[in-house]
Amino acid sequence: MSLYRNAIWFLNGIHQYTRKGYEAACKSFEPQDLDVSVVGRSFMITGANSGIGRATAMAIAKKGGTVHMVCRNRDKAEEARVDIVRASENTEVYIHIVDLSETRKVWEFAEAFKKQYPSLNVLINNAGCMVHKRELNAEGLEKNFATNTMGPYILTQSLIPLIQKSRDPRVITVSSGGMLVQKLRVNDLQSKKGYFDGVMVYAQNKRQQVVLTQQWAKANPVIHFSVMHPGWVDTPAVSTSMPQFHHMMGERLRGVEQGADTVVWLALSRAASRTRSGQFFQDRVPVPVHLPLAWTHSSAEEIQRFMTQLETLARAIQSQPDAEPNGPSRPQFV
Repeated sequence: MSLYRNAIWFLNGIHQYTRKGYEAACKSFEPQDLDVSVVGRSFMITGANSGIGRATAMAIAKKGGTVHMVCRNRDKAEEARVDIVRASENTEVYIHIVDLSETRKVWEFAEAFKKQYPSLNVLINNAGCMVHKRELNAEGLEKNFATNTMGPYILTQSLIPLIQKSRDPRVITVSSGGMLVQKLRVNDLQSKKGYFDGVMVYAQNKRQQVVLTQQWAKANPVIHFSVMHPGWVDTPAVSTSMPQFHHMMGERLRGVEQGADTVVWLALSRAASRTRSGQFFQDRVPVPVHLPLAWTHSSAEEIQRFMTQLETLARAIQSQPDAEPNGPSRPQFV
């Protein structure tokens, strides 16, 4: 059954997620949607020094927005910032060095940012990773889960008070259509059980992001939340983490600007803010979060258990005393 389901998903992807899929979809885009100036609005983008994050930062800077690039690598971030400032002629581009896999440091960064800046209009959770063997971070969290789920959860939760007092506030999370083949695994959020398949773990994290977005939208009606699938995009991350797929798809992969298009649309356009909060987007259109006849639906009780687990993990990490990353006082959550 899972092979059949995955085959259906892949065939659907060949039609919709590729460069050709984008070229077909963009024929129905409204060009004036992005005919906007966002001077005076501030945008935080995680993973902003390459791929979709960098293309998004560039597009927003060109429209006059203040851009906060949250990056792991200072040299790559500085290089990207120079390019963005040069191309956009916008100097309001700032770098913050944070590794989204370091959960405690993500929280510390968010708390410091709230004290330093009076507003944040848009948060774009873009940074992600696909690690193919089970590794733990300093807090004892599995690394894919820490980067793809816990990082965005802590960052968003911490920044919500700042975001919701800003004008036309939005939170966008870059997910993946791969989540369509995954059901939320409430009893194994960190992929401890069974064979560890990095691609499926990543897809599970992406399902977690979709559920999170839906729950955030319900809990925070002032903010417009959305989650999106960029399609299959030719990025450094895809070539590194999925080399066979990257080689097989080749020219059929989307360019980074095509992958970033819906992120930029969700962040900038008035049309996006008029859509219902909490939806999953593909090529500027809300799409279902489950395949037809799928087994991937979760009960209200399962979703509540998921949210409670995240809250418990976050509280434990926030309350622990400062210590050496691998010191004995670090609780191990596995």
